[in-house]
Amino acid sequence: MPKYKHVEDILRIMRNIEQVRNIGIIAHVDHGKTTTSDALLAHAGILSPKLAGEARALDYLDVEQQRGITVKAANVSLYHEYKGKPYVINLIDTPGHVDFSGKVTRSLRVLDGAILVVDAVEGVMTQTETVLRQALEEYVRPLLFINKVDRLIKELKLSPQEVQQRIVQIIKEVNERILTFAPDKEFAKKWLLDPAKGHVALGSAKDKWGITIPMAEEKGIKFSYFVEAYAKGDKAAIEELFKKAPLHETLLDMVVRWVPNPREAQKYRVPRLWKGDINSELGKAMVNADPDGPLVVFINDMRLDPHTKRLVATGRVWAGTATAGKEVWLVNAQKPNKILQVSIYMGPDREIVDYVTAGNIVAMLGLDDARAGETVVDIKYKDQAAPFEQLHYVSEPVVTVAIEPKNPRDLPKLIEALRTLSIEDPNLKVTINQETGEYLLSGMGMLHIEIALTQLKEVYGLEVKVSPPVITYRETVRSPGEKVEGKSPNKHNKLYITVEPLEKEVIELIQKGEISEDQDPKQRAKILREKAGWDAETARRIWAIDENYNIFIDKTVGVQHLREVKDTILGGWRIAMKEGPLAKEPVRGVKVILWDAVIHEDPAHRGPAQIYPAVRNAVYASMLTDRPTLLEPLQKLDIRVPSEYIGAVMGVINKHRGKILEVNDMGGQARIIAVIPVAESFDLPMELRSVTAGRAFWGTEFYGWAPVPDQLLPELIAKIRQRKGLPPNPPKAEDFLSL
Repeated sequence: MPKYKHVEDILRIMRNIEQVRNIGIIAHVDHGKTTTSDALLAHAGILSPKLAGEARALDYLDVEQQRGITVKAANVSLYHEYKGKPYVINLIDTPGHVDFSGKVTRSLRVLDGAILVVDAVEGVMTQTETVLRQALEEYVRPLLFINKVDRLIKELKLSPQEVQQRIVQIIKEVNERILTFAPDKEFAKKWLLDPAKGHVALGSAKDKWGITIPMAEEKGIKFSYFVEAYAKGDKAAIEELFKKAPLHETLLDMVVRWVPNPREAQKYRVPRLWKGDINSELGKAMVNADPDGPLVVFINDMRLDPHTKRLVATGRVWAGTATAGKEVWLVNAQKPNKILQVSIYMGPDREIVDYVTAGNIVAMLGLDDARAGETVVDIKYKDQAAPFEQLHYVSEPVVTVAIEPKNPRDLPKLIEALRTLSIEDPNLKVTINQETGEYLLSGMGMLHIEIALTQLKEVYGLEVKVSPPVITYRETVRSPGEKVEGKSPNKHNKLYITVEPLEKEVIELIQKGEISEDQDPKQRAKILREKAGWDAETARRIWAIDENYNIFIDKTVGVQHLREVKDTILGGWRIAMKEGPLAKEPVRGVKVILWDAVIHEDPAHRGPAQIYPAVRNAVYASMLTDRPTLLEPLQKLDIRVPSEYIGAVMGVINKHRGKILEVNDMGGQARIIAVIPVAESFDLPMELRSVTAGRAFWGTEFYGWAPVPDQLLPELIAKIRQRKGLPPNPPKAEDFLSL
């Protein structure tokens, strides 16, 4: 017997795809996503109505309950009736903190709609913009819930007219961003929020009420009634209004009415997100969300099941039906696997089921070789298989700590725990410092690292020693380097290489996923010609593109045995890109061009031990011939503060090498947009609170990379090299040419 009521109903309805909705709740941190989710779970019978708004049921990790923030995406399948018809709503509550934006990205790929929650007092913040942009780039339709409206009345004492003006302003700001961020103008106009149609709900998740204009008209409730009842403190009137406008009914009715069902959504999402042939059997099955077609699943999440100690792969079934015993092909991993068990999520629990059909979210045991971003297909169709577009993350790991177990005997346990953590969260990077033997953990920010360390202790029982955090930099070049000859140690192989900066336009094309390594070369060349001005010959000769926006180009002509050592050359290139010559930091945004080569005819004389050093030394030497530098990560700040503190806030930002982008004084309340280096951000919260008497609140967002100022560069390079146990002075080009 299922643990939760409605599970049988959910399974029965799942096959009727018109009665399925896949939605997420997205927002800036602390704007009320998880409290909103609680109200929906209470309605579904998963949570006591008395606890809704306080239990934070989808924040089921201890660390989430303790810190009061969401750090992972949580799934649940809800049963809801709208106008007498039953629906299944697959819901994902996503994190709001910038450090966990990667989990938002992964969740959005399997959703068709999202409820954007905005705090009525704080309004549209930095992370509001980020999650909305992420949703639109994944062709996920946004709806709006303006939360904490009660605070406008009880705390800010706004009149009904002022409350209305505030709400209109928030809707206007969100619509401006929909027009700006939507990748396709057709969707930008179609998805603009119209409160009169019911695209916008107003309410209070804490008090469990919400209302839309159509609902208010239908039930004869005026929004001003809420304002008046709150202003007077009339508890009886407030309770009566809550009963007429329960939040779960308002939001889920809005979702059923305006979020497309999976079949409608897949007609436009599959051609834009999947790289295969739409006219193939697989393509047609996906566009039609055919439950009887070949199985296709996109995996958006991998997590360790605490009971079975096996990895659970969570994803969306785009076509076919997922069942236990099904043999499948992992497109990215190029490996066969077998589904051993299928289930659906009910918050922290999984309910084992016989099958999950197209258009729904499934959890599967058995896909141990899968990772987030994997495309899974029925093994019979592996020849038609193609991957979904790569996930595009808005941030990059920029903070690193070195960790080691307090008890040396726990080292094997630590290695396994780190491996599992990096599978569960691909935005956590684990590397080994070859010089010191330390294990390095890199994350989006300090909170990201702290949560991982907490999990090591609470989930894996590991006590670890942790170094102070350091910022991860990137190495690059600012102008083309000289053509240099890289020789293999046996002197039988020679490679002639240059390194030059990769154009900003090309980096943006890679970031947006418009060009990638596994793309059809002709299509990629066409895009580079049209959007970046590349000549046809260069555009066609790309061998590889890596995760740090570096490109390898072959411009050789008629070199014997070159194809036989192509993979080895690229292996050497990847080693060079992983650790640059200045400070052994990752290389970013360079174009490495191979102009000519002499390759020994005997395979015994041209293996990795010979080719790797030849490539690496040539790359390093060319980089060092002209203006190499370090790039530092930047953070965008969106600060709201009373107007009298503008000068004080700007003083703090300037002190931290910051740059003011925008200052808007909105009559007593100011909004300051600024950018500062991440390295300067550690003491910033304390200083901002100090100079504003605690009256500033702000959001942060990863902004990008910029060259370290020339006057700071030598000292910074020396510090990084010293920390890594390297000689303080970086090498010169001739150090690699004489080898």
